[in-house]
Amino acid sequence: MKVDDFVAQTKTLAGHNLEPTPWHIFPRKAFSEGTKHSQAYRILQCSYFSCPYTSVVEPKSLLSDSGSSRRTQQPQCPDVFRFVGANQLHRWIHRDLEPWAETGVTKEHVEKAKANAAFRVVILSGKLYVDLYYACVQSRMMFTIWGILQLLNKYPGMVPDVDMMFDCMDKPIINRTEHQSFPAPLFRYCTNEAHLDIPFPDWSFWGWSETNLRPWEEEFGDIKQGSRRSSWDNKQPRAYWKGNPDVVSPIRMELMKCNHSRLWGAQIMRQNWEEEAKGGFEQSKLSNQCNHRYKIYAEGYAWSVSLKYILSCGSMTLIISPEYEDFFSRGLLPKENYWPVSPTDLCPSIKHAVDWGNANPSDAERIGKRGQGYMESISMNRVYDYMFHLITEYSKLQKFKPEKPSSAKEVCEGSLLCFAEQKERELLERSRVVPSLDRPCKLPVADRDRLERLIQQKKKTIQDVRYMEMTRTERGSR
Repeated sequence: MKVDDFVAQTKTLAGHNLEPTPWHIFPRKAFSEGTKHSQAYRILQCSYFSCPYTSVVEPKSLLSDSGSSRRTQQPQCPDVFRFVGANQLHRWIHRDLEPWAETGVTKEHVEKAKANAAFRVVILSGKLYVDLYYACVQSRMMFTIWGILQLLNKYPGMVPDVDMMFDCMDKPIINRTEHQSFPAPLFRYCTNEAHLDIPFPDWSFWGWSETNLRPWEEEFGDIKQGSRRSSWDNKQPRAYWKGNPDVVSPIRMELMKCNHSRLWGAQIMRQNWEEEAKGGFEQSKLSNQCNHRYKIYAEGYAWSVSLKYILSCGSMTLIISPEYEDFFSRGLLPKENYWPVSPTDLCPSIKHAVDWGNANPSDAERIGKRGQGYMESISMNRVYDYMFHLITEYSKLQKFKPEKPSSAKEVCEGSLLCFAEQKERELLERSRVVPSLDRPCKLPVADRDRLERLIQQKKKTIQDVRYMEMTRTERGSR
């Protein structure tokens, strides 16, 4: 009875004994353990896993210019990017943290964020502690925490002590208007202008076992190779989308009406992930989906991880004006590395983009290649650097010394992998990193005016495209 009681109360990174987030209900996770006994055995075994002792590496020894194995070269973060929008990527960190620039982040701020958090991450002297509150969809929590562990491995002794609240669901929840006077610092995978949620790289950069997606650089390499199988001239001169519309997404349901190659120049296909899993995902390999000159991105319930894979194809990406943005999508520029599509006049807008691209093939191909190049610039080194600087800048705002919550448990690679199922473990181990000989890139100084100019430039370009569409429609109706 004592064992049963322990097992029934122990919360795990895999999702055992965790309720779904009340602000976004979803089905409970089904575990592969065949019996209640085998599930109890795993919980017992992994809960008593002891993380090995590791001495704390002093940051100064890693950063010193003499007597250190770490190289002294520290490039400016923008210099590692080759594309205009990505040059501003790290500057968004300052903008995201502006709500706390004057007051700092207090214990009260963090406790307020707890009301909408699925888990809490505390880093102390290079060790990771996690406090679990609610379950996350599928394996999101496990892969996100693995990513933070890899950051600690990559830059040992350099990640500062910090106390962070995370939500792992899709929609931002900290409304700017409601929380302006006392904003709650909550990290998640996306945000928008109406919310103060702080964007953090999503779990799929380390893999997504439920959809058979491998770690980011592996997946990108295969997609890029697949994109080269056909020249631009030999790619189908239509727009292509394949996905799941049944995710409470009005825009995807509207997109299904555009499935007419002659009328709208689009091929729209429904993705059934349950059937794909039964068939070994043979029909959903992303490297086999680069055969069209144009690929469409449509948000799901909110933001979608599919954007980075669509851009990676090198087709001209047609982005249906998004409501949400993740940490890297804010660097995209319309007509530079994607083509904006109107959500209010969807099918005609797609048709206009396809007709423009087919009439201007060199320009369309150039936009597609720049989109692919943009995603190539978002290497895992850059993802880790972004994580490092975001956590570092956030920690500077803290007005208190982080402490381990009494209910939090230390997490290391071994304790996390203990809870991972076979497919999850395979992906996680393939994304393991070793300590870097290089420092993180150097964060540029805050420049809000520069970002605002970029935002206004994007809005103007989108307006110009809308005007092109309206002019074409008016000419066609005469």
